[in-house]
Amino acid sequence: MGHDKRFMKVGGESVFDRTLSLLRSTFSENIVVLAEPIEMLDVQGYPVAYDLIPNAGSLGGLYTGLMTASRPRVFAVACDMPFLDADVIRFMLSDNQTADVIVACLSGKLQPMHAVYSKCCAPFLRAMAQRQELKIQKLFQQKELRMAILTENDLRAFGPGFRSFKNINTPIDLALAEAPPSVEP
Repeated sequence: MGHDKRFMKVGGESVFDRTLSLLRSTFSENIVVLAEPIEMLDVQGYPVAYDLIPNAGSLGGLYTGLMTASRPRVFAVACDMPFLDADVIRFMLSDNQTADVIVACLSGKLQPMHAVYSKCCAPFLRAMAQRQELKIQKLFQQKELRMAILTENDLRAFGPGFRSFKNINTPIDLALAEAPPSVEP
């Protein structure tokens, strides 16, 4: 995108502020995980944790969030998802209380940065980072972890288009995010 996606505006509000607002109304504990300090980022009083594993991208951020959280499970989300849906998140959290990972599979692709992880994942993430295997999807291949994969059918009740999972990676994505939602049959 050429600039920090956290500061992109959708509906007149930064994507970061939209995310924090929704998470504040959904969870009692929220932690902002950053690779490094960002001078102009207003974290609105939430604790900030800096990557415990430098240069490991989202995998390092997920590891840091798990190690920092006081809860046994966390909901992890990327900074570029302007349409998070609290009902979808609550559904994911309630789906399988024994799963170490609860992740959606949409259009044949797993959604690792809109997922639930237990602290049991932390040692696997650390080992992956040490091997420079930085794709979170590799975690889902660990036979020791209990996986719950939600399908499109599981999530269809929350509306068409699976908007909660939409992220912004290109200027076209941003333009589509600013457009009124289309009506799908």
